[in-house]
Amino acid sequence: MSRRDQVARDLGLGPTWRLRAAPQAETPALPAPAHDAARAHTIGLMDWPALLDEIGNCQACDLCQARKQAVPGVGDTSADWLFVGEGPGAEEDERGEPFVGQAGKLLDAMLAAIDLRRGDNVYIANAVKCRPPNNRTPEANETAACWPFLQRQIELIQPKVIVALGRPAAQTLLQAEVRISAARGRLFDYQGTPVVVTYHPAYLLRNLAEKAKAWEDLCFMRRAMGDRH
Repeated sequence: MSRRDQVARDLGLGPTWRLRAAPQAETPALPAPAHDAARAHTIGLMDWPALLDEIGNCQACDLCQARKQAVPGVGDTSADWLFVGEGPGAEEDERGEPFVGQAGKLLDAMLAAIDLRRGDNVYIANAVKCRPPNNRTPEANETAACWPFLQRQIELIQPKVIVALGRPAAQTLLQAEVRISAARGRLFDYQGTPVVVTYHPAYLLRNLAEKAKAWEDLCFMRRAMGDRH
């Protein structure tokens, strides 16, 4: 048994089947999110140091008021893989790194199941960079305020595959209403880059029966990356 399959079985993410090819899906065309065009243009010209500084000092929405620190993202800034979650939680807000709690441990295990690891050809970010109060779902104006940051991160990283972890991340990336159950197993498109939609690790921790579906998604995203080489 391969290391990947052993990790998957240990997590309860097996069995290790492979999916049939799924049809590509076009990203629905929606109006651009409501954010200041001049601000977005300025952010769109930033290099990494300027972008990280801008995120760290951002006051574009009310999330800045209760944060301990912004959480821009972590990993390889020229990665093939970009994973995008919802927003920082309490531990992430404390440490300044995304996915460091129990959901982060599960994400790391999911990465290992497809022979990936944090920081090695992988970048991890969130739709919003500051913790929403009580870990609630980010509101539309909050994701809109952070959208130029994520757009610029994608432009700088130039990933080969983007993985949306959960509904808020998927809706931010695709600028469309998304149901995870309907979006799984389909390839969406973000400016020429394939987008795969799957469950957020925190959801999987609450719904253990869905882990088998998560394994399907891992196989699917791995195949999507293979098609890019």
